[in-house]
Amino acid sequence: MSEKMIEIENLFVDVEDKNVLQGVDLVMGKGETHVLMGPNGAGKSTLGNVLMGSPFYTVTEGRILYKGENIVESPVHERAQKGMFLSFQNPVEVGGISLSNFIRSAVAARTGERVRLWDFKKQLASAMELLSMDPTYADRDLNVGFSGGEKKKAEILQLLMLKPDFAILDEPDSGLDVDAVRTVSKGIREYQNLHKEGTMLIITHSTKILEALHVDGVHVLADGRIRENGDASLIEEINQSGYERFLK
Repeated sequence: MSEKMIEIENLFVDVEDKNVLQGVDLVMGKGETHVLMGPNGAGKSTLGNVLMGSPFYTVTEGRILYKGENIVESPVHERAQKGMFLSFQNPVEVGGISLSNFIRSAVAARTGERVRLWDFKKQLASAMELLSMDPTYADRDLNVGFSGGEKKKAEILQLLMLKPDFAILDEPDSGLDVDAVRTVSKGIREYQNLHKEGTMLIITHSTKILEALHVDGVHVLADGRIRENGDASLIEEINQSGYERFLK
């Protein structure tokens, strides 16, 4: 494995007095793409939210080491400034701020530097073209009136513009038709090309989005624990046999 980006050690997490993660251990190296799979209710989205620091979850035991630093107590904005990113399974609508201004503000907060408008607009237009997004969406309120597919593309657009060191993509393919899945997959490949040391954790039920991606590790989460770690061949086993073996 390459130099470690994320180390999750014996992680226990509660939400509303219910234990949802029960001793999760997981390691991801720099430049690697990992996939987290598992049945409904296994805790996959919970793990993604906990990694990003959602205040709705309580870590009762364990550590999350990001680039060697324990970030369990770090708030969301600090994790984002350190280069972490979470795309939402169900992106929310935010009125009063355009998609373009939202991303520009996020880039400035991420880098700590003033973003030159001309350079930003050029990069944004190029990324939107790659994702087959109507350029007029840049001036529309964030996700307001967007279709499900356009919301997912807007999330990947933020990924491409922010170039985070560690990206968590929570079901980036949910609710998408075949063409939209291909487009989102294309955007993820572009991120891999742009940021060779960037690490990704893709949380998914479907495997269509993974077909054109290089995958370094696959992890099966069931009943709040990692039941198995493997390579891309584990995806094919799950496609054929489901999760029954991991629930016994």
